[in-house]
Amino acid sequence: MKNNESVEMYLETIYVLSKKNNNVKSIDIANELNYSRASVSKAIKILLQKEYITLDEKKNIKLSAGGYQIAYKIYDRHTTLTKFLEEIGVSKEIAEDDACKMEHVISNETLQSIKKHFNK
Repeated sequence: MKNNESVEMYLETIYVLSKKNNNVKSIDIANELNYSRASVSKAIKILLQKEYITLDEKKNIKLSAGGYQIAYKIYDRHTTLTKFLEEIGVSKEIAEDDACKMEHVISNETLQSIKKHFNK
């Protein structure tokens, strides 16, 4: 993992997977992201070093408090941006893809303005 965007993407993926199944494994992440197990293994080591995740005795991956905060922030951005893009006429598939790219670079001010728009 070279940058913050990769860290955020992995944490968001763990968050989403943990909402579906409490026992998230490396293979689940690899399957979800369509990455090799080796790439995911390297990422898991980095996330462990940064203390964003923990591993239990059965190798289940859990977000730490700090990892959860980052993951939830990115997930919230993703869902808000997807909803916004769909509302202005972008197809669901393109909205999801574009939101994934935008979520890492959008300013808090812009995001808050979009959220305010939905709460009218």
